Amino acid sequence: MAALEHPYDPETGIGCCGERVLVGERWLPVAMLNEHPDCGRLPALEQDRMRLRYDFEFWAVTCATIKDKTSGRNMKFRLNAPQRRLLAVMEQERQAGRPVRIILLKARQWGGSTLVQMYMAWLQIVVHKQWNSLICGHKRNASLAIKRMYNTLLRNYPEQYLDDGVKLEFRNFEGSSGVKQLVGRDCLIILGSSRSEDAVRGYDLALAHLTEVAYWASTALHSPEDVVRSVSGTVTMGADTVVVYESTANGVGNFFHSEWLRAKAEDGDKIAVFVPWHEIEIYRMSVADPQALWQAMDDYERQLWDAGCTLEMINWYHHKRREYSTHTLMMAEFPSNDLEAFSGSGSCIFDPDVLDNFADSVMTPVVCGDITGDYMSDRHIVFTPSAVGPMQVWVRRDVMASPGRYMVVVDVGGRSDKADYSVIAVIDTHRDMPGQRPEVVAQWRGHIDHDLLAWKALQVAKYYNNAILVIESNTLETESADSDAGEFILNQLSHRYGWMYHRSNRRPGFQTNRKTKSQAIYRLIQAVRDVAYIERDQEAINEMATYERNARGQFGAMLGRHDDIVMTRAIALMVLAEEQNKNRHTIQRSDLASLKGTTFSAASSSGLN
Repeated sequence: MAALEHPYDPETGIGCCGERVLVGERWLPVAMLNEHPDCGRLPALEQDRMRLRYDFEFWAVTCATIKDKTSGRNMKFRLNAPQRRLLAVMEQERQAGRPVRIILLKARQWGGSTLVQMYMAWLQIVVHKQWNSLICGHKRNASLAIKRMYNTLLRNYPEQYLDDGVKLEFRNFEGSSGVKQLVGRDCLIILGSSRSEDAVRGYDLALAHLTEVAYWASTALHSPEDVVRSVSGTVTMGADTVVVYESTANGVGNFFHSEWLRAKAEDGDKIAVFVPWHEIEIYRMSVADPQALWQAMDDYERQLWDAGCTLEMINWYHHKRREYSTHTLMMAEFPSNDLEAFSGSGSCIFDPDVLDNFADSVMTPVVCGDITGDYMSDRHIVFTPSAVGPMQVWVRRDVMASPGRYMVVVDVGGRSDKADYSVIAVIDTHRDMPGQRPEVVAQWRGHIDHDLLAWKALQVAKYYNNAILVIESNTLETESADSDAGEFILNQLSHRYGWMYHRSNRRPGFQTNRKTKSQAIYRLIQAVRDVAYIERDQEAINEMATYERNARGQFGAMLGRHDDIVMTRAIALMVLAEEQNKNRHTIQRSDLASLKGTTFSAASSSGLN
C-alpha cells in the first residue's frame, strides 16, 4: 500500500517520468536543462512556457482540459498510474530519438485513449508545427468522440501559453469535414474509419492513433491490413513521430491479436503495453475483516495475492465477480494478464489460466542454428550455430543419453512462405529418469520441400542419439503431384532408419484422422491442465491461445493462425501414452514391435550405425 501511494505532483515534477534535476522547488527535465542551463533564472511565466515543451505531465495539468467520466465536469488532465506507465514507455522512445510505435491492450476505464490523444495534441500544439495526425476508429463515431475531446482542449486552452496570442481552433480544411486544420499551428487532423483507408493517402502524417483496432471488420472490400498499409506508407520514421494501435480485446485470431503476439515476441516495430485491472486505482475496496476475506478467497484470488495484489484490490475483484455468470467473462472484462484479455471469444479450447502455468518454464533458446548432413543421407551430421538458424535449442543434447530417450515429432507443412510451417520438435522423454516430465528441448521450424524435410528429420533424430522418429503422415501420403510420392519417402526412411514409428498396420508415420486427432488434442488439453510436460517455446503457448473447436466441431487454428507446433506436442504425448499403457519405460531394440497399438521397425544395421 505504501509503495502504491508514492508522491506524485506534476506541477513540481515529483514522481514524474524521465530523468529530472531539482532546480529551486521544482524537478525539471534534464533535456530542458541541457538545452537551457540558465532556465532556473527565468521569470516564472517564462520558465513555465519553456517547460511545457519538455514536460508533458506539466503541460497536461496546466493546459489540457478533459471531461471527467465520473462527474461529467471539465477538469485539468492529471495522469493516473496506468497513464504514467504508458507515458514513460512513449517518452523513453521519443527522448532516445526513436519513432514511438506502441500497441496498447486496454482494460476498462483508465483513460488509455485519452493519454494517447493528449500526447499527440501536445506534440502538435507545443512541440511541432505542421505535424499532421490521423485519428482512425472502427466507426466514424469513434473518431468523432476523440474530436470532441480535442475541441474541449482547444476551447479551454490558457491564453497566457498561446504562441503570439493566436487562439487555437479547428477549421474545415479545403471544405472537408473529415479533415480539420489547427489554426495557429498549421497542423491537420484527419478523422477516418477503418473502412476509408484511401482517405489518408496524399497526406504527410507524423502521428496516427488507430483506436479499437480489434473491432475493425475484415470484408472482401476492406481489411485492417489495408488501413495499416496506407498509414505505414504516409507516416515518416523520424523522431517525434507516433503510431499507436489501441484496443480492448475482442477475441483471438484477428488482426489486433496477431499484431499483439508479434509485438510480444519482439517481431516487429511496436512495443506491447498492457495494463491489468489491479493497476487501476478505482478498482479497490476497503477491507473491514481481512481474516474473513482470506477465508473466502479461492485459489485464483490467492494467486493474485501471491502476485502482489493488495487485499483492497482482491476485495474489489471478489465482489465484482458476483456480477458475472462465469469467471471467464470476468477475466475478459477485467483481465490480470493479456491471455485473460483475449479469452472472451469462447471458442478456444485451452483455458488461459492454465496456459499461464507455463510462464515459468518458457525460456529463450540457449543457441540457434541448424542440423545438417550429407545430401539425403544420415552421415556427417553436425549442428552449426547461427543467429538466424531455423532450429532453436533450449536444452543442450545429453550426449550420454540412451537410444530412444529422445523423440522427434514432425508436422509436415507447405513449401511456400505463405503456407503452414513444417515443424520438427525434439522431446526429451526422460524415460530413464522415473518421475521426470517429458520436456521440449529443441525445435526446427521453416518451409522446405517434403523430401528434404523427411531427411532433415532423420538427421535430427540421428543427432539426438537415435531418437524415435514420429512423422505425421497425412500430407506426405496425399501429395497431389504423385499419390505414391509421400509413401515412397516414408518407406525410404523406414528402411534406412531403425527407430521409425509405425502405426498398427505397420505403415510408417502417424496418421491424423478425425479420431486420432481428437484423442491427441484431448490428451494435450489434459497434459496442459496438469502441466504434465515442460514447454519451453512461447510460440507454442501462442498457438494454444488461438486453437479452437469451430462451429462444425473440428479442431484447428483460428483464421490466420497456425497449429503446427500444437500438433507436434499432441502427437508426442499420444505416442508416449501408448508406451505407458504397456508400462514400458525403456524401449529396447529387441521388443519395439510389441508396443500396444503401435510398432517400431526393427533396428537395421544402416539405421543404427
